[in-house]
Amino acid sequence: MELTRIDEYRWEIKKTGDMNVPARIYSSAALIEAVRQEEAFEQLANVARLPGIIGTALAMPDIHWGYGFPIGGVAAFDCDEGIISPGGVGYDINCGVRLSRTNLTEKDVRPDLETLAVALQKHIPSGVGQKGAIRLTASELKKVLKKGSRWAVDQGYGDGSDIERIEDGGCMTNADPEAVSPRAIERGRPQLGTLGSGNHFIEIGLVETVYDTEAADAFGLSEGLVTVMLHTGSRGLGHQVCDDFLARMTRNPPPGIRLPDRQLACAMFRSPDGQQYFNAMACAANLAWANRQILMHMARDVIMDVFRISPRELGMRLIYDVCHNIAKTERHRTETGSRTVCVHRKGATRSFGPGNEMLCDRYRPVGQPVLIPGDMGTASFVLAGTETAMNETYGSTCHGAGRIMSRKAAVKASRGRKLREELEEKGIFVRASGKLTMAEEMPEAYKDVSEVVDVAHGSGISKKVAKLRPIAVVKG
Repeated sequence: MELTRIDEYRWEIKKTGDMNVPARIYSSAALIEAVRQEEAFEQLANVARLPGIIGTALAMPDIHWGYGFPIGGVAAFDCDEGIISPGGVGYDINCGVRLSRTNLTEKDVRPDLETLAVALQKHIPSGVGQKGAIRLTASELKKVLKKGSRWAVDQGYGDGSDIERIEDGGCMTNADPEAVSPRAIERGRPQLGTLGSGNHFIEIGLVETVYDTEAADAFGLSEGLVTVMLHTGSRGLGHQVCDDFLARMTRNPPPGIRLPDRQLACAMFRSPDGQQYFNAMACAANLAWANRQILMHMARDVIMDVFRISPRELGMRLIYDVCHNIAKTERHRTETGSRTVCVHRKGATRSFGPGNEMLCDRYRPVGQPVLIPGDMGTASFVLAGTETAMNETYGSTCHGAGRIMSRKAAVKASRGRKLREELEEKGIFVRASGKLTMAEEMPEAYKDVSEVVDVAHGSGISKKVAKLRPIAVVKG
């Protein structure tokens, strides 16, 4: 796939053949070389061939190969003439990140960090197929699917003030539980309040560096404070929703459309299948927001118990909750004027800039908090949304470091190493559900998150606010 370099951080695949639009990649010279060996650029060009796509098919600096769409892919489609695709959202619908700050410092927590890591792993279920302590009937789960984070708050998990600090207030209002299959309901019913497996985690970090004082002050961050970050999604329910609709759309493709890749199975957005998927996907998104609301509350209780402190002493407050794998109808400026489009973000984070009416009063002057986790051995970052993102990427930026090794390759490369001991020598206590998880998630399996963030910052699609250094991590 031939790339044309536009500037230091922008590359283009020109519109050729049956591509409806060109494709643009945000990357550095070093990062782009790591992706050339994959099929991710071909996947991005295939996205540019889909009906109704507008503007440009986009890839964020953490781009890598995925199912259908590349991970790190962003595309906007006309709501009347365009499609919606489960492969453009992903299997883990609304896999996302939530970050809270505390009043604690490293001096407060360092003596009991290992105890904290063990306690978090013990009290927060993680791993494949794990069941939580919250047992719901099918009818009660449907209330979760409809209300999202608000359901969790109403049950005593967290505070009502959290809602304004969650993307979309933690609820997509088009959610229709009747669009979700009985199999998906059954898979999701025992999993509320569980972390999951793979790259899902809880991370205790320290604010190591502040780059933008104004934004950091608005977010409640200052150097030396302890933070709590967690990453998880919609669990088995979201996976089943994706499976159900991929099968349906593969069997019943839109008439007259020839797809470049069967993994891009889709439906016209306004069609019955398209709307039913959109409404079922919203249910999975709402479950994920409710799940993260519950998990952060559980983590708060564990921290207070380990350090024997009160809620006031802990001072834990939500900064933001962002989702990665989602399709949404949003109003954006386009070549033909402002209009509502269906934006797919797969392994990409919303990056709404200053003044956006979707942000709460506290964040509107500085832009939306953007949460970028790295690997468990380096760093995570807090950024802020920008006007450049609104103009160029439909208000989108990267979502993490991005893998450069498959899980199988990471396991092979880690043989003979004592990863836990290596990380503890760096002052990071890690607990995981097994050695295989540790190997799959080894730091070298990911791109350098600092370089990924530098591209996002340098290109202007988000700006650096703070760097967080991990000191304790629980992996799913």
